[in-house]
Amino acid sequence: MGKPDTRRLDREIRQANRKLEAVREREMWPLNGSERRAILGALAGGTYRIARGRSTDRADRRLESAWMAAETRLIAEITALHTERQRVVNEAAAAKAAKKSSGWW
Repeated sequence: MGKPDTRRLDREIRQANRKLEAVREREMWPLNGSERRAILGALAGGTYRIARGRSTDRADRRLESAWMAAETRLIAEITALHTERQRVVNEAAAAKAAKKSSGWW
């Protein structure tokens, strides 16, 4: 019994971490459709208010909360992937222990 196959999960964890770093750098590519719409809507609202010479407080708050929601989603995704990886490793260890204990010696 070899090591558990966690390559797929490891690759997804690395990709999710890359996405999280990109969101923290305020890049748009890792966002899903609803997050993109929320951010672009907040930007459009803020731009309109600037053009009218008004305060952009509400648009700034909406923009910041949209970025925080994207960051929270990616953190939850990474946590779920780590949990799944640990489950796979634990199952492999239990299978190995069961195989060893059922041996002739």
